[in-house]
Formats: sequence, C-alpha cells, structure tokens
Amino acid sequence: MVEKDKAPPPHQRQDAARPPRLYADAPRLPEAAEIDVRELISGKTYELEIGPGRGGFIFERVAAAPEVALLGLEVRRKWAQIVDQRLRKCELSGRARVFAEDAKQALGRIGPQEVFARVFVHFPDPWWKKKHNKRMLLDAALLREIARLLTPQGEFFVQTDVAERASQIEALVGSDPCFLPAGDAIDSPRLAKNPYCAQSPRERRAMRDSLPVHRLCFRRR
Repeated sequence: MVEKDKAPPPHQRQDAARPPRLYADAPRLPEAAEIDVRELISGKTYELEIGPGRGGFIFERVAAAPEVALLGLEVRRKWAQIVDQRLRKCELSGRARVFAEDAKQALGRIGPQEVFARVFVHFPDPWWKKKHNKRMLLDAALLREIARLLTPQGEFFVQTDVAERASQIEALVGSDPCFLPAGDAIDSPRLAKNPYCAQSPRERRAMRDSLPVHRLCFRRR
C-alpha cells in the first residue's frame, strides 16, 4: 500500500507562507575578510559616518566638500537602502555609499589602516537611561577600530543632545591613549559649533527647538 505524502510540519508551513524580508536587497559590504574602502568610493579624502540614518549629513557634507568621499554604515536596512538609492540617483555613489551594516561588526574588516581623515557619530544611543548603558554604540573595542582607521591627527567628531551621554563619551574617549581632545579650549574636546558645513536632521531639529547640542572633537595621536 502506497503511503500518501505527509503534510509538512507546522513550522515549515509557516516558513513557506512567510513574506519576503523587508529591504532584503539593502546594500551590504563585500563578504571578503578584508575590504579596501578605496574600492567602494573614490575621493581625495576619505571620511566615515557611523549611523547616517536618513542621510541628511552625508548629502550636505559631500556637497560642501567636493574632495571628500564618505562611507556610511547604517544598521537599519530601510535607511541604508533608501539613502544609497538616493545617492545613486544624484550620481554621488562614486563618492558616497551607505551600507546596511553594524559598525561594531563591520569595522574590523575595513581598511587600509589610517584611511579616514574624519569619523562622525551623530546623536547615538537614543536609549540614554543608565539601564541601557550596555547598548551604547561607543565602547573600547569600537574606539580601537576607529583609532586604527583614522589618519594621524585625524578627527573623531561626536554630538548628542543628552548631557549625561556627552559626559560618558567624553570620559570614555578621553581615557583612550590614542585620542587627544581637540575642542575650542585647551585640554577640552567641547566645541560650540559644528565646523563641517553639514548637519544631521536631528541636529537641525534640536537647534530649531533651542535644545542644547553637546559637540565633542578628538584627534588621533
């Protein structure tokens, strides 16, 4: 007696009916163990933005500095895909790209060493309460990768509208021997103004709402 085909188990039926993952075709970095950023974008000077979000800073930065090539790493696939597509439509993809990547996992594969003149982090960690400290973007391991990739005297610029978070970042980076404070006053990383002729949407909104923005700048030794 021939057995009838058995129905697949419930978990397999659910998988078969599951819709395609949203933004599954968001741009990703090459799978190679070592990635040369100069093969992804081209410019006289290379810069990195960690967490570009909706891309406001990238567009303004490459417009203000035609010699700059800017790489963005955005953990949210939706915004990585949307911003990278916009860059292509504006014919800027030769100078600027955004990839759907977690910087904590991706930076270790990026090179060569001392390739970026500047690294930007705008308004990280929306979960600013103490219980969320374990989720902070910036930690000692990520700072080591940033230091490895920055040129000598290269700039690391961070800004936030949360005073407590600014103090935490100042203490963290200030304790790393690879970095020196490069703010308005001697031995301080604090800046009164953003010197890069480009603003993130969050910075623009904070300024419009008269919220204080805490800006920190460090240089690599």
